[in-house]
Amino acid sequence: MQEEKRTSTFSNGLIWFGAGVSIAEILTGTYFAPLGFQKGLLAIVIGHVIGCMLLYMAGLIGAKTRRSAMETVKMSFGEKGSLLFSILNVLQLVGWTAIMIYDGAIAANGILKTGRWVWCLVIGGLIILWILIGLKNLGNVNKIAMTALFILTLILCKVIFFGDTVPFTSDESLSFGAAVELAVAMPLSWLPLISDYTREAKEPKKATLASAITYGVISTWMYVIGMGAAIYTGEYDIAQIMVKAGLGIAGLLIIIFSTVTTTFMDAFSAGVSSESITKKINGKWAAVIVTIVGIIGAIVYPMDNITNFLYLIGSVFAPMIAIQIADYFFLKKDHIEKQVNITNLVIWVIGFVLYRYLMHVDIIIGNTFPDMIITMVLCIGVHMVGKKDKK
Repeated sequence: MQEEKRTSTFSNGLIWFGAGVSIAEILTGTYFAPLGFQKGLLAIVIGHVIGCMLLYMAGLIGAKTRRSAMETVKMSFGEKGSLLFSILNVLQLVGWTAIMIYDGAIAANGILKTGRWVWCLVIGGLIILWILIGLKNLGNVNKIAMTALFILTLILCKVIFFGDTVPFTSDESLSFGAAVELAVAMPLSWLPLISDYTREAKEPKKATLASAITYGVISTWMYVIGMGAAIYTGEYDIAQIMVKAGLGIAGLLIIIFSTVTTTFMDAFSAGVSSESITKKINGKWAAVIVTIVGIIGAIVYPMDNITNFLYLIGSVFAPMIAIQIADYFFLKKDHIEKQVNITNLVIWVIGFVLYRYLMHVDIIIGNTFPDMIITMVLCIGVHMVGKKDKK
Protein backbone atom coordinates (compact mmCIF):
# COMPACT_ATOMS: atom_id res chain seq x y z
CA MET A 1 0.00 0.00 0.00
CA GLN A 2 2.79 2.37 0.91
CA GLU A 3 4.32 1.99 -2.56
CA GLU A 4 1.08 3.14 -4.21
CA LYS A 5 1.30 6.44 -2.36
CA ARG A 6 4.72 7.20 -3.84
CA THR A 7 4.88 9.73 -6.67
CA SER A 8 6.07 8.65 -10.11
CA THR A 9 9.11 10.07 -11.88
CA PHE A 10 6.75 11.71 -14.39
CA SER A 11 4.75 13.38 -11.59
CA ASN A 12 7.95 14.76 -10.05
CA GLY A 13 8.95 16.11 -13.45
CA LEU A 14 5.54 17.80 -13.83
CA ILE A 15 5.86 19.45 -10.40
CA TRP A 16 9.23 20.94 -11.37
CA PHE A 17 7.97 21.95 -14.79
CA GLY A 18 5.42 24.05 -12.90
CA ALA A 19 8.17 25.47 -10.68
CA GLY A 20 10.18 26.53 -13.71
CA VAL A 21 7.33 28.26 -15.57
CA SER A 22 7.35 31.40 -13.47
CA ILE A 23 6.85 35.14 -13.87
CA ALA A 24 9.77 35.69 -11.46
CA GLU A 25 12.06 33.70 -13.78
CA ILE A 26 10.96 35.68 -16.84
CA LEU A 27 11.46 38.99 -14.98
CA THR A 28 14.92 37.91 -13.79
CA GLY A 29 15.74 36.98 -17.38
CA THR A 30 15.11 40.59 -18.47
CA TYR A 31 18.13 41.66 -16.36
CA PHE A 32 20.43 39.81 -18.83
CA ALA A 33 19.58 42.08 -21.79
CA PRO A 34 22.65 44.34 -21.34
CA LEU A 35 24.94 41.37 -22.15
CA GLY A 36 23.38 40.81 -25.57
CA PHE A 37 21.79 37.51 -26.60
CA GLN A 38 24.87 35.27 -27.04
CA LYS A 39 26.72 36.23 -23.85
CA GLY A 40 23.46 36.37 -21.92
CA LEU A 41 22.51 32.85 -23.06
CA LEU A 42 25.95 31.53 -22.09
CA ALA A 43 25.67 33.07 -18.61
CA ILE A 44 22.16 31.63 -18.16
CA VAL A 45 23.26 28.12 -19.19
CA ILE A 46 26.42 28.10 -17.03
CA GLY A 47 24.48 29.37 -14.02
CA HIS A 48 21.74 26.76 -14.43
CA VAL A 49 24.22 23.89 -14.89
CA ILE A 50 25.91 24.86 -11.60
CA GLY A 51 22.62 25.46 -9.78
CA CYS A 52 20.92 22.28 -10.99
CA MET A 53 23.90 20.06 -10.14
CA LEU A 54 23.56 21.31 -6.57
CA LEU A 55 19.77 20.93 -6.77
CA TYR A 56 20.19 17.26 -7.79
CA MET A 57 22.57 16.50 -4.92
CA ALA A 58 20.33 18.21 -2.36
CA GLY A 59 17.26 16.37 -3.68
CA LEU A 60 19.05 13.02 -3.69
CA ILE A 61 19.75 13.25 0.06
CA GLY A 62 16.01 13.57 0.77
CA ALA A 63 15.07 10.96 -1.83
CA LYS A 64 17.42 8.32 -0.44
CA THR A 65 16.68 8.96 3.24
CA ARG A 66 12.92 9.58 2.70
CA ARG A 67 13.20 12.77 4.74
CA SER A 68 11.88 16.27 4.06
CA ALA A 69 14.35 19.05 3.27
CA MET A 70 14.52 20.38 6.82
CA GLU A 71 14.66 16.84 8.27
CA THR A 72 17.79 16.23 6.19
CA VAL A 73 19.31 19.39 7.71
CA LYS A 74 19.18 17.64 11.11
CA MET A 75 21.65 15.07 9.72
CA SER A 76 24.34 17.78 9.59
CA PHE A 77 23.35 20.26 12.30
CA GLY A 78 21.55 18.15 14.91
CA GLU A 79 17.96 18.14 16.19
CA LYS A 80 18.06 21.64 17.72
CA GLY A 81 20.76 23.03 15.43
CA SER A 82 18.46 22.57 12.44
CA LEU A 83 15.79 24.83 13.98
CA LEU A 84 17.68 27.93 12.83
CA PHE A 85 17.44 26.81 9.20
CA SER A 86 13.83 25.65 9.51
CA ILE A 87 12.81 29.08 10.82
CA LEU A 88 14.87 30.89 8.15
CA ASN A 89 13.38 28.62 5.48
CA VAL A 90 9.80 29.34 6.57
CA LEU A 91 10.57 33.08 6.54
CA GLN A 92 12.10 32.97 3.05
CA LEU A 93 9.15 30.92 1.79
CA VAL A 94 6.68 33.44 3.22
CA GLY A 95 8.73 36.08 1.39
CA TRP A 96 8.66 34.10 -1.86
CA THR A 97 4.91 33.51 -1.56
CA ALA A 98 4.31 37.25 -1.19
CA ILE A 99 6.73 38.14 -4.03
CA MET A 100 5.19 35.63 -6.44
CA ILE A 101 1.62 36.74 -5.69
CA TYR A 102 2.73 40.40 -6.05
CA ASP A 103 4.47 39.78 -9.41
CA GLY A 104 1.54 37.77 -10.73
CA ALA A 105 -0.99 40.38 -9.62
CA ILE A 106 0.98 43.27 -11.14
CA ALA A 107 1.30 41.42 -14.45
CA ALA A 108 -2.35 40.29 -14.51
CA ASN A 109 -3.54 43.81 -13.70
CA GLY A 110 -1.47 45.12 -16.62
CA ILE A 111 -3.62 43.02 -18.97
CA LEU A 112 -7.02 43.24 -17.26
CA LYS A 113 -7.20 46.28 -14.99
CA THR A 114 -9.41 45.36 -12.04
CA GLY A 115 -7.02 46.49 -9.29
CA ARG A 116 -3.86 44.74 -8.05
CA TRP A 117 -5.51 43.70 -4.77
CA VAL A 118 -8.22 41.82 -6.70
CA TRP A 119 -5.62 39.74 -8.53
CA CYS A 120 -3.75 39.14 -5.26
CA LEU A 121 -6.95 37.60 -3.87
CA VAL A 122 -7.65 35.57 -7.04
CA ILE A 123 -4.13 34.13 -7.27
CA GLY A 124 -3.92 33.55 -3.50
CA GLY A 125 -7.31 31.81 -3.54
CA LEU A 126 -6.18 29.44 -6.33
CA ILE A 127 -2.96 28.64 -4.42
CA ILE A 128 -5.03 27.72 -1.35
CA LEU A 129 -7.20 25.50 -3.59
CA TRP A 130 -4.05 23.76 -4.90
CA ILE A 131 -2.90 23.18 -1.28
CA LEU A 132 -6.27 21.76 -0.22
CA ILE A 133 -6.37 19.42 -3.24
CA GLY A 134 -3.03 18.07 -1.99
CA LEU A 135 0.22 17.02 -3.65
CA LYS A 136 -0.84 13.40 -4.26
CA ASN A 137 -4.18 14.39 -5.86
CA LEU A 138 -2.81 17.05 -8.20
CA GLY A 139 -1.88 14.65 -11.02
CA ASN A 140 -4.64 15.39 -13.55
CA VAL A 141 -4.95 19.07 -12.55
CA ASN A 142 -1.20 19.49 -13.07
CA LYS A 143 -1.28 17.74 -16.46
CA ILE A 144 -4.00 20.09 -17.75
CA ALA A 145 -2.31 23.21 -16.33
CA MET A 146 1.15 22.22 -17.62
CA THR A 147 -0.15 21.41 -21.12
CA ALA A 148 -1.86 24.82 -21.32
CA LEU A 149 1.24 26.63 -20.04
CA PHE A 150 3.48 24.76 -22.48
CA ILE A 151 1.36 25.77 -25.48
CA LEU A 152 1.02 29.38 -24.34
CA THR A 153 4.75 29.83 -23.69
CA LEU A 154 5.47 28.44 -27.18
CA ILE A 155 3.19 31.15 -28.59
CA LEU A 156 5.04 33.77 -26.51
CA CYS A 157 8.39 32.52 -27.86
CA LYS A 158 7.15 32.72 -31.44
CA VAL A 159 6.06 36.35 -31.04
CA ILE A 160 9.27 37.43 -29.31
CA PHE A 161 11.83 35.63 -31.45
CA PHE A 162 10.07 35.50 -34.82
CA GLY A 163 8.08 38.73 -34.71
CA ASP A 164 8.84 42.06 -36.38
CA THR A 165 11.34 43.33 -33.79
CA VAL A 166 14.75 45.02 -33.77
CA PRO A 167 17.35 44.07 -31.10
CA PHE A 168 19.13 46.81 -29.21
CA THR A 169 22.90 46.77 -28.70
CA SER A 170 24.53 45.38 -25.55
CA ASP A 171 26.33 47.44 -22.93
CA GLU A 172 28.58 46.86 -19.90
CA SER A 173 26.09 47.56 -17.10
CA LEU A 174 26.07 43.88 -16.03
CA SER A 175 29.27 41.82 -15.70
CA PHE A 176 29.36 38.22 -16.92
CA GLY A 177 30.10 36.91 -13.41
CA ALA A 178 27.16 38.81 -11.92
CA ALA A 179 24.94 37.41 -14.66
CA VAL A 180 26.04 33.83 -13.91
CA GLU A 181 25.25 34.44 -10.24
CA LEU A 182 21.76 35.67 -11.13
CA ALA A 183 21.26 32.46 -13.12
CA VAL A 184 22.47 30.30 -10.21
CA ALA A 185 20.21 32.19 -7.80
CA MET A 186 16.89 30.65 -8.89
CA PRO A 187 17.90 26.96 -8.71
CA LEU A 188 19.66 27.80 -5.44
CA SER A 189 16.43 29.18 -3.98
CA TRP A 190 14.87 25.71 -4.42
CA LEU A 191 17.66 23.83 -2.57
CA PRO A 192 15.90 24.00 0.82
CA LEU A 193 12.67 22.65 -0.78
CA ILE A 194 13.45 19.89 -3.27
CA SER A 195 13.59 17.04 -0.74
CA ASP A 196 10.01 17.81 0.30
CA TYR A 197 9.02 16.34 -3.09
CA THR A 198 11.74 13.78 -3.92
CA ARG A 199 11.23 11.98 -0.57
CA GLU A 200 7.87 10.73 -1.92
CA ALA A 201 9.33 9.30 -5.16
CA LYS A 202 8.97 5.64 -6.14
CA GLU A 203 12.38 5.73 -7.83
CA PRO A 204 14.58 8.14 -5.85
CA LYS A 205 17.49 8.60 -8.29
CA LYS A 206 15.38 8.80 -11.46
CA ALA A 207 12.84 11.16 -9.91
CA THR A 208 15.52 13.47 -8.53
CA LEU A 209 17.37 13.55 -11.85
CA ALA A 210 14.10 14.19 -13.72
CA SER A 211 13.25 17.00 -11.27
CA ALA A 212 16.63 18.74 -11.61
CA ILE A 213 16.82 18.39 -15.40
CA THR A 214 13.20 19.43 -15.98
CA TYR A 215 13.53 22.46 -13.74
CA GLY A 216 16.91 23.39 -15.29
CA VAL A 217 15.63 23.25 -18.87
CA ILE A 218 12.35 25.09 -18.17
CA SER A 219 13.96 27.72 -15.95
CA THR A 220 16.59 28.38 -18.64
CA TRP A 221 13.77 28.72 -21.16
CA MET A 222 11.95 31.26 -18.94
CA TYR A 223 15.14 33.29 -18.47
CA VAL A 224 15.67 33.30 -22.26
CA ILE A 225 12.06 34.43 -22.83
CA GLY A 226 12.62 37.34 -20.42
CA MET A 227 15.98 38.25 -21.93
CA GLY A 228 14.64 37.91 -25.48
CA ALA A 229 11.64 40.08 -24.67
CA ALA A 230 13.88 42.81 -23.25
CA ILE A 231 16.32 42.64 -26.18
CA TYR A 232 13.88 42.28 -29.07
CA THR A 233 10.86 44.25 -27.82
CA GLY A 234 12.60 46.69 -25.48
CA GLU A 235 10.08 45.78 -22.76
CA TYR A 236 10.89 44.84 -19.14
CA ASP A 237 7.25 44.84 -17.99
CA ILE A 238 5.83 41.31 -18.31
CA ALA A 239 2.28 42.62 -18.85
CA GLN A 240 3.43 44.82 -21.73
CA ILE A 241 5.37 41.90 -23.18
CA MET A 242 2.13 39.88 -23.17
CA VAL A 243 0.16 42.77 -24.67
CA LYS A 244 2.74 43.31 -27.43
CA ALA A 245 2.65 39.58 -28.07
CA GLY A 246 -1.10 39.96 -28.65
CA LEU A 247 -1.86 37.19 -26.17
CA GLY A 248 -4.65 38.98 -24.25
CA ILE A 249 -6.63 36.39 -22.23
CA ALA A 250 -4.11 33.68 -23.13
CA GLY A 251 -1.38 35.86 -21.60
CA LEU A 252 -3.52 36.33 -18.52
CA LEU A 253 -3.82 32.53 -18.18
CA ILE A 254 -0.02 32.15 -18.48
CA ILE A 255 0.44 34.68 -15.71
CA ILE A 256 -2.15 33.24 -13.33
CA PHE A 257 -1.39 29.53 -13.71
CA SER A 258 2.40 29.93 -13.79
CA THR A 259 2.17 31.96 -10.58
CA VAL A 260 -0.12 29.41 -8.90
CA THR A 261 1.91 26.30 -9.85
CA THR A 262 5.18 27.86 -8.64
CA THR A 263 3.90 29.58 -5.50
CA PHE A 264 1.99 26.47 -4.40
CA MET A 265 5.40 24.80 -3.91
CA ASP A 266 6.67 27.67 -1.74
CA ALA A 267 3.60 27.60 0.50
CA PHE A 268 3.48 23.78 0.64
CA SER A 269 7.16 23.56 1.66
CA ALA A 270 6.67 26.28 4.26
CA GLY A 271 4.06 23.97 5.82
CA VAL A 272 6.44 20.98 5.70
CA SER A 273 9.24 23.05 7.26
CA SER A 274 6.85 24.22 10.00
CA GLU A 275 6.34 20.56 10.95
CA SER A 276 10.12 20.28 11.43
CA ILE A 277 9.99 23.12 13.96
CA THR A 278 7.24 21.44 16.01
CA LYS A 279 5.14 18.34 15.38
CA LYS A 280 2.10 20.16 16.81
CA ILE A 281 1.73 22.11 13.54
CA ASN A 282 -0.38 20.67 10.70
CA GLY A 283 1.62 21.26 7.52
CA LYS A 284 -1.35 21.72 5.19
CA TRP A 285 -3.01 24.39 7.35
CA ALA A 286 0.34 26.06 8.00
CA ALA A 287 0.71 26.32 4.20
CA VAL A 288 -2.75 27.94 3.98
CA ILE A 289 -1.76 30.48 6.68
CA VAL A 290 1.51 31.22 4.84
CA THR A 291 -0.50 31.89 1.67
CA ILE A 292 -2.86 34.25 3.52
CA VAL A 293 0.15 36.13 4.97
CA GLY A 294 1.63 36.24 1.45
CA ILE A 295 -1.62 37.70 0.05
CA ILE A 296 -1.62 40.44 2.71
CA GLY A 297 2.08 41.17 2.11
CA ALA A 298 1.55 41.36 -1.66
CA ILE A 299 -1.32 43.83 -1.21
CA VAL A 300 0.45 46.04 1.34
CA TYR A 301 4.16 46.11 0.34
CA PRO A 302 5.93 46.98 -2.96
CA MET A 303 8.25 44.12 -4.08
CA ASP A 304 9.63 45.21 -7.45
CA ASN A 305 13.34 44.32 -7.06
CA ILE A 306 14.15 40.86 -5.68
CA THR A 307 17.89 40.66 -6.43
CA ASN A 308 18.94 41.44 -2.83
CA PHE A 309 16.44 38.86 -1.59
CA LEU A 310 17.95 36.24 -3.94
CA TYR A 311 21.46 36.99 -2.70
CA LEU A 312 20.33 36.76 0.94
CA ILE A 313 18.85 33.31 0.26
CA GLY A 314 22.11 32.27 -1.40
CA SER A 315 24.25 33.44 1.51
CA VAL A 316 22.13 31.47 4.01
CA PHE A 317 21.46 28.24 2.13
CA ALA A 318 24.50 27.76 -0.15
CA PRO A 319 26.91 27.03 2.76
CA MET A 320 24.19 24.98 4.51
CA ILE A 321 23.74 22.68 1.52
CA ALA A 322 27.53 22.53 0.99
CA ILE A 323 27.94 21.11 4.50
CA GLN A 324 25.10 18.62 3.91
CA ILE A 325 26.70 17.43 0.66
CA ALA A 326 30.09 17.06 2.39
CA ASP A 327 28.56 15.09 5.28
CA TYR A 328 26.33 12.80 3.23
CA PHE A 329 28.39 12.07 0.10
CA PHE A 330 31.98 12.37 1.32
CA LEU A 331 32.18 11.95 5.09
CA LYS A 332 29.18 9.55 5.32
CA LYS A 333 28.22 11.24 8.60
CA ASP A 334 24.79 11.49 10.23
CA HIS A 335 24.54 13.80 13.27
CA ILE A 336 20.77 13.50 13.74
CA GLU A 337 21.21 12.04 17.25
CA LYS A 338 23.02 15.20 18.41
CA GLN A 339 21.13 18.18 19.79
CA VAL A 340 23.48 20.70 18.16
CA ASN A 341 26.52 20.15 15.94
CA ILE A 342 28.60 23.17 16.94
CA THR A 343 31.41 22.40 14.49
CA ASN A 344 29.14 22.47 11.44
CA LEU A 345 27.35 25.60 12.68
CA VAL A 346 30.70 27.42 12.96
CA ILE A 347 31.65 26.24 9.45
CA TRP A 348 28.27 27.52 8.20
CA VAL A 349 28.92 30.97 9.73
CA ILE A 350 32.29 31.06 7.93
CA GLY A 351 30.57 30.07 4.67
CA PHE A 352 27.91 32.74 5.18
CA VAL A 353 30.49 35.50 5.78
CA LEU A 354 32.56 34.27 2.82
CA TYR A 355 29.52 34.44 0.52
CA ARG A 356 28.78 38.03 1.58
CA TYR A 357 32.45 38.93 0.90
CA LEU A 358 32.52 37.20 -2.51
CA MET A 359 29.45 39.22 -3.55
CA HIS A 360 31.85 42.16 -3.96
CA VAL A 361 34.33 40.14 -6.04
CA ASP A 362 33.63 39.72 -9.77
CA ILE A 363 34.25 36.01 -10.44
CA ILE A 364 33.45 34.71 -13.93
CA ILE A 365 31.48 31.70 -12.57
CA GLY A 366 29.66 33.74 -9.91
CA ASN A 367 30.24 33.51 -6.15
CA THR A 368 27.92 30.64 -5.10
CA PHE A 369 30.03 27.84 -6.58
CA PRO A 370 33.38 29.04 -5.11
CA ASP A 371 31.70 29.61 -1.72
CA MET A 372 30.25 26.10 -1.68
CA ILE A 373 33.50 24.43 -2.77
CA ILE A 374 35.49 26.26 -0.07
CA THR A 375 32.84 25.46 2.56
CA MET A 376 32.80 21.77 1.56
CA VAL A 377 36.61 21.51 1.63
CA LEU A 378 36.67 23.25 5.03
CA CYS A 379 33.99 20.88 6.38
CA ILE A 380 35.78 17.75 5.13
CA GLY A 381 39.15 19.03 6.37
CA VAL A 382 37.92 19.94 9.86
CA HIS A 383 36.17 16.58 10.34
CA MET A 384 39.20 14.63 9.03
CA VAL A 385 41.49 16.47 11.47
CA GLY A 386 39.01 15.84 14.28
CA LYS A 387 38.98 12.14 13.41
CA LYS A 388 42.79 11.96 13.58
CA ASP A 389 42.81 13.76 16.94
CA LYS A 390 40.38 11.20 18.37
CA LYS A 391 42.62 8.37 17.23
